[in-house]
Order: sequence, then C-alpha cells, then structure tokens
Amino acid sequence: MSQKLICNCNGTMPLDAKGLGVSMHTSLCRQEVGSVLKVFEGSDSIVIACTQESALFGELAAQSEKPLIAPLRFVNIREVAGWTQEAKSSGPKIAALLALADMPEAEPVSVVNYESQGRLLIVGPGNQALPWAEKLSDSLDVSVLCTEPSTLPIARNFPIYTGNVTKLEGYLGHFTVDWDLQNPIDPEMCTRCGACVEVCPSGAIDDSFQINLEQCKSHRECVTACASIGAINFDRAERKRNAEFDLIMDLRANPQMRMSQTPQGYFAPGRDPFDQALVVNQLLGLVGEFEKPKYFAYNEKVCAHGRNGKVGCNACIDVCSTGAIHSVFKNGQGTVEVNPNLCMGCGACSSVCPSGAMRYNYPSVSHQGKEIKMLASVFGVESAKLKQSVAPTLLLHNLKAGTQLIDALGRAAHLNSKRVEGLPSFVLPYGIEHIASTGLDLWLGALAYGFGEVILLLTGDEDPAYREALATQSALGNAILAAYGFDARISLIQLDSADDIAVASSAMGKLRQRGALSAICTPASFGLGNQKRETIEAVLEHLQKQAKATLPVEGVALPKSSFLGGLAINKDACTLCMSCVGSCPEGALLDNLDEPKLSFIEKQCVQCGICVQTCPEQALTLSPRLLTVEQRKQKVELNETKPFHCISCGKVFGTSKMVDLMLAKLGTHGAFAGAALDRLKMCGDCRVVDMVNKEL
Repeated sequence: MSQKLICNCNGTMPLDAKGLGVSMHTSLCRQEVGSVLKVFEGSDSIVIACTQESALFGELAAQSEKPLIAPLRFVNIREVAGWTQEAKSSGPKIAALLALADMPEAEPVSVVNYESQGRLLIVGPGNQALPWAEKLSDSLDVSVLCTEPSTLPIARNFPIYTGNVTKLEGYLGHFTVDWDLQNPIDPEMCTRCGACVEVCPSGAIDDSFQINLEQCKSHRECVTACASIGAINFDRAERKRNAEFDLIMDLRANPQMRMSQTPQGYFAPGRDPFDQALVVNQLLGLVGEFEKPKYFAYNEKVCAHGRNGKVGCNACIDVCSTGAIHSVFKNGQGTVEVNPNLCMGCGACSSVCPSGAMRYNYPSVSHQGKEIKMLASVFGVESAKLKQSVAPTLLLHNLKAGTQLIDALGRAAHLNSKRVEGLPSFVLPYGIEHIASTGLDLWLGALAYGFGEVILLLTGDEDPAYREALATQSALGNAILAAYGFDARISLIQLDSADDIAVASSAMGKLRQRGALSAICTPASFGLGNQKRETIEAVLEHLQKQAKATLPVEGVALPKSSFLGGLAINKDACTLCMSCVGSCPEGALLDNLDEPKLSFIEKQCVQCGICVQTCPEQALTLSPRLLTVEQRKQKVELNETKPFHCISCGKVFGTSKMVDLMLAKLGTHGAFAGAALDRLKMCGDCRVVDMVNKEL
C-alpha cells in the first residue's frame, strides 16, 4: 500500500475526504509542506495528488535524509476532476485515478543505444549555414554542405563542401550523406588563393570560389591559374561524394527528410533564425552516449508478410512514417525487419498488424489491460456506493501532448466555467506513449471490462497515416459491435493541435449533455494478453455471450480492412493442387495425406491474401466476416475430389480434377497424340517406362 497525500489547493475543489478515505490538505506545497517531509520518513511508497509542484516535491525527496523505498508518483485530480463543471459528482473518477497511481509500474524494456561524437553536417544555403558553423565549430566537429554559394570564411576552420544532396539516411551517430559535386571548383581542394578570380575575364568567380556557369565564357584561364593545385576541372567524371556524420542540421526550405517523426539527430528548422537557434541548443547536448526504449517486439513465426515469393500483409510497412520497417525475403519466405534506431515508438505497426506478429511493448497490452480493468472496477464500485449506475468513458490520449491539453482544458474550465467545458465526471483519461499504439484488442477489451465507450483523443501531431489507420480500425471495431447488435462505442476526437482548447471544450460539452452510456456487457474477468489474436478471441467470446443479436449462420460481412474472415472458393476452378496450403503463414489452410481434401480453420486466418495470390486457378477470394466463436474454431472442408489412380500401377498420383484439366490442356499436343495420351493418366515412373518400351 502507498501513503496518499491529497491537496485541495486552497479549498477550491469540492472533495469528499471521508468518501475517498484519505486525509485532505489545502496548501501541501506551502504551509503544510511539513506533512510531506514527515511522510518521507515512513516506510510506504508515496502518491501525491498534485502535479503542479512535482518539481518541488522531487527536490525535497532528493534532500531527504532517508532514501524513499520507491520513486514518488503523482496524479492529477485537479484539472481532470476537481476543477470541472461536474466536480461534485467526480468522486468515483478521483477514486479510480488514485487507484491507478497506486498500480505497479510496467516491467522495464530493453534499450536501444546511440553514440555521438559530435560530427555535425550543416546543409543549406551558405549565407545561413556558414555563420552557424562558425559559432558551433568550437563545440562540435562541424562540416558544411553549401547548396547555394556564399562568401567563404578566410580561415579554414572546418570542411566546406558544395553540391546537391542525393541521399541522406540514418540516425543519431550514424548518418550517411551522398551528394554530387556539380561545380568545376572542388572546395575540398581549393586553397582560396584568389588566382582564379584575378584571371577570369568574365568575372564568373567571386569570393564564394564557385564558378557561375551562366556567366562563364569558357576561356579556361582559371584552369591554367590553378594548375599547381588542380582544384578546377570542367571535365570532372567522378562527381559523387559520400561521408558519415553523427548529427544533421538541414536548413533547406525543402528538407531531405519530411516524415512527421524524423530520426533522432536530424533537425530541419527551415530558414527561421529563431527555430534555428532552438535547434542549435539541442545539438550542443547531443554528444556522448544515449539510449531510448525498444518500443516493439516482433514474432517472425506468425508474421503474414510473405510466402513463396508472394507479398501478403504489408500493413506495418505502409503505416510506418519513419521508414524503420522494411521487407526481407529469404528463400521465398517473407518477413519484416525493424531498425530500432529509427523506430520512434508510435506503435502504429502493432495496431494494424493482423496476426499480432508486431507487438507494442512500452508498455505491453497486458499491463495496460490490468490498469484499465482496475479503473473500470474502482469506478463501478464507487458509483454503486452512491447508488449510481454509470459506466465510465475511457479517454485515450498521448501522454505528453494529451496531458498538456487536458490540464489546460481543466484550468480554463475552472477560471471560465461558463465558456469552457472540462472533462465530464464519467470520462476517465488514460495517457499512453503514443495514441497510434493502441488497437482493437485494447479498445474492445476496455468495453468488455465495463467501459461504456472508448474515445481516442488526437492532438494534431500525429502523422496522417496514423489518423487514417486509427479511423479504419475504429470503423472495424464498430462494425464488429454492430454484428452483435451493439451501437457504435469507439470514436475519435481530432484536434488540429494540443492548443485547440475550443474544439476540445465543445467535444466535452457534447459528452456532458449526452451523459454516460451504459455498459454493453457485464465486466469480464479475464486479462488482456500480449498475443493479439488470443486476446481478441477472448473478447469476442465474452461479447457473443451477451450479444443483442444472434449472428447468422453465414456470418456478418465486415469491412475490407478486417483481419477476421474466411475464404470463398470456386470449386469448379479449384484442382486441389494444395499450393494455397503451402503458402498460408498461419496454418489456416490444411490438406489431407490420405485423400484430396482442402480444409480451413477460420480462426487462424488473418486475411493476408497470400493464398489468393498463390492460387494458380484464381479460385480463392477473401471473405471478411464475423462468424460465431464456435464456427470459427471448427475445421471445415472447402473442397474435395476423388483421387486419380495410375492406369498402369494403380498408385494415386493426383486428383481426378487435375488429370481432367491436364487432359483438356495437353490432349491436343502432338507429343500426346494417339496412344500417348494415356501417358497423362500414368504416374511419373510408369510414364518413363512406357516411353522406353515404345522406343524399344
């Protein structure tokens, strides 16, 4: 158990100390700070319900003579509950938030390491890049790639290159840059002696020591003047240059890397001096060794990316905005590889992965499941004490930007309650590292635990691909709910930025006027697991038991984005060649060793489509749908036919359909004319014997 300290901030919140079962303070960070110091001397872990003064309390803890048995934990009840229009009825929410703060922390994950020696490349127009290089050259190992010529400094304090960037990739401590040297003067060789400037009759060379090719009249006196140095060559064949750097400062109007989340160590502030100055401040701190969490876990065995040279599921590659994921095929087997140094932890890959091969790990779904289950449980218990039958709403948001928005919204609602709406009493905020990291396993799991709805709060800093993926996944989730007779319970609030208070206030106002939704089912007792498919199967089984509508025998059609579904087969076209069985990465398609029979287990299918691409007769099509849990577990026969026996030895060597198709296609060929047609009805061994006998 932990010791909880709640500050009622000068009595501005209508908190029920008795109902919450805690002692209340009104100036914990001022006159009553002694209470905090006294608790530091105890043997309990400590939760402080005040985030405003976390820096102060952290400093006091560091100065305490007795080390704390656990790090201080903070929870905000003021902006999310106590300062809202429904503060008086927010007791269950506050109790749930306090209980959440008391939950064990997630298991630590492995880390990704970076090492930077401060090798900085500044790319951009010389008149902007060179002044910054002069300022930074004493602190960093600076190089400059001028994309537009400018007056060169007198002293050669750092390397200066010219040309156009053709390739730039990498991450902090490991960037590689390719560029083309397009000017006849190579700045790496030029001594800046000025001889070329003096002899040029066209005035095409100035103190940038680059030749203006539009002004140059091809007299070539400059080449003669530079003969001993050899820096000028109009006929240079090798123009490609390459180098490695730890840091990149890209000052071009159109930077090389335009993804929403650029790699660590790459900065593109554009041409605004203030933005450039902010970047310079960050660059000075990026020398040394660094680490970040490894956000993902990948299970190659259940990946449905590719088989037999065919690409199936490409969802993670398509959604990744940082280019961290790429395709790998070895011996026809397709997998994906993730560069952990490029991964920025959005988790969108895990949200769209149909098989669960890509899993978000910071924290895991199982840990998040425990926390939201506890939130729903405590809220329900406290609501029952007040004789209320209210299901909470789960508001998922980015931990950093979302928290900033919610705090600002709560403060504005407190100071201007007639114009700004705070969070309703039934809305429980839950911060996650990145909003794109959550998926149907968590959303449907929350509904199974007793939440009335799940709302995703998007704060404007998400990549467009993430927004599209979340909208697609939420539509799929609502389609699944509709199949069971439930109304839509998964929605998105999309803001332009974390400062968009007006839109957030409007959304909260609509929720408050509408009121809380009832739960769609009795709370589930199972835990959410890290295996996505298993978790969703458990949730579907729970929802099915309490569904308002019975699923028809043929199932309910789902959107094309569904990872749940079956296969439709054209039995007339299928020859039971079984190529689809060998291509299925999930073991959903099965053959039979004793007789030509194709079977299918719908539960295993992830709708990757590799079997459809592999089928030589194009006899298969995907059928996204929702069947009952019992139907999906059953092995069903898609097609079967009679075996064909060799007319010579009687051995089974194919199916009747396959031989009939072969006879139809090859029967008119000269090699099988007349009696030779019977060879098509023989196994391979007997066919050879027959051919040898005929030749003898």
